[in-house]
Amino acid sequence: MASSFLSPSFVIGHIRIGTVEGASCVNMGNNFPVGFRSHKKHNQGFGSVEGDRNSISGTRAVLDDADFIDMLNDSDFEIPEWIKAMVQEQAKAAANG
Repeated sequence: MASSFLSPSFVIGHIRIGTVEGASCVNMGNNFPVGFRSHKKHNQGFGSVEGDRNSISGTRAVLDDADFIDMLNDSDFEIPEWIKAMVQEQAKAAANG
């Protein structure tokens, strides 16, 4: 089978994709993906347990997270005036005790 360099023909016997997340993608053929961005937040109050025959008892975990702060991590995001005012008010209140 003769094919050119830019031929979209491909043969895959078997492919298994477990996870595609964030700024990832699965491309087949002639592709030129650009502009991928990803923002991810992962909160765990406890963590992960892996393996066999695990036993966990009496565990306690607390997670306190202000979600609205996370949107400020986006560099293209313009902070609304009401949020700026609220942050300034809270800073003044904290400074005054």
